[in-house]
Amino acid sequence: MFAEKIRQLREDKQLLQRQISAALEMDNALYCKIEHGDRIARREQVIKLAELLDTDQEELLKLWLADKVYDIVGEEDGANDVLNIVAESIVEYRRMK
Repeated sequence: MFAEKIRQLREDKQLLQRQISAALEMDNALYCKIEHGDRIARREQVIKLAELLDTDQEELLKLWLADKVYDIVGEEDGANDVLNIVAESIVEYRRMK
């Protein structure tokens, strides 16, 4: 989801991958892996990408985090149950604050 979104945004802005990688101060090959979904970006890179691509930072962070969660539980049996447990835990935690 994240990789598709940043590729779409970059293409909409008619930017080259090498322009984005230079702005992120990273190797172009590494950025290409992020954009193809073969590598996960770091949080600070996601924030910078939102700025570079002139898009909503929170939306991009949500997609990035969703991809990270999917990488962990996506292929597991009972993944939906696990995610429901996590969601309930988050709600409970926020109530206690």
